[in-house]
Amino acid sequence: MRTNKRLGQHFLYDPSILGRIVDAADLSPDDTVVEIGPGPGALTRLLSEKAKNVIAIELDEALYERLRADLIGYRNVELAHEDALKFPFEKIGEFKVVANIPYYITTPLIFRLLEAGKHLRSMTLTIQKEVAERIVAQPGGKDYGVLSIMVQYQAEPELICVIPKESFRPMPKVDSAVVHMKIRPQPPVAVDDEKLFFRIIRTAFSQRRKTLANSLRGISDNIKGILINAGIDPVRRPETLSIEEFAMLAGAIGKSRREG
Repeated sequence: MRTNKRLGQHFLYDPSILGRIVDAADLSPDDTVVEIGPGPGALTRLLSEKAKNVIAIELDEALYERLRADLIGYRNVELAHEDALKFPFEKIGEFKVVANIPYYITTPLIFRLLEAGKHLRSMTLTIQKEVAERIVAQPGGKDYGVLSIMVQYQAEPELICVIPKESFRPMPKVDSAVVHMKIRPQPPVAVDDEKLFFRIIRTAFSQRRKTLANSLRGISDNIKGILINAGIDPVRRPETLSIEEFAMLAGAIGKSRREG
């Protein structure tokens, strides 16, 4: 099948791997599933057998038209010729996402889906292996960062398996991995001001080689004192802080602002 390099298309045909992806998604006959970038429709067909409804979003016009013809007998599959980054996920009720998504939109798409709020139940995504490792990373390693915390604040991620690059056509330059992310009913930490919490995280990791006292200097004039009062050593680096410690720090900074 001819592919569109601009859209980062790499198709997965191996039935055993596709079956493992569907199993990881933990679908029921009552589920609505959103598939992003269905390509030739191999995964779409398997999803239609497990779920009540499948909404397949395809940006490539040629693929969309081909899928319309190929899937004409699949009455529980709805095709949408749209950009997934602009799709109104908030309007479709409860849903799960199962997709082999293009590498170049991985991070913005994950954030867009998390923004969909209360209706999203889970995401089972085939993504670049390095990104998958960042999503599931724990404090202390080089992979741990903004993406790790942003996802883990709203979901419980699990790396299901690694897919070698040779499994795709055309073959990409790197391996992929399947990550299942179950959306949490509530965050694992209490945060009074989410905007401040996320700003602290992004600011800290924007200069991850610096100590917290230096990287967060723009957040507060007294950041060193706030860190000490929160029980966090000012010379620590951001990748050593757990999500609980970032929440504690956000609370301390918020309190300092209210009292100042």
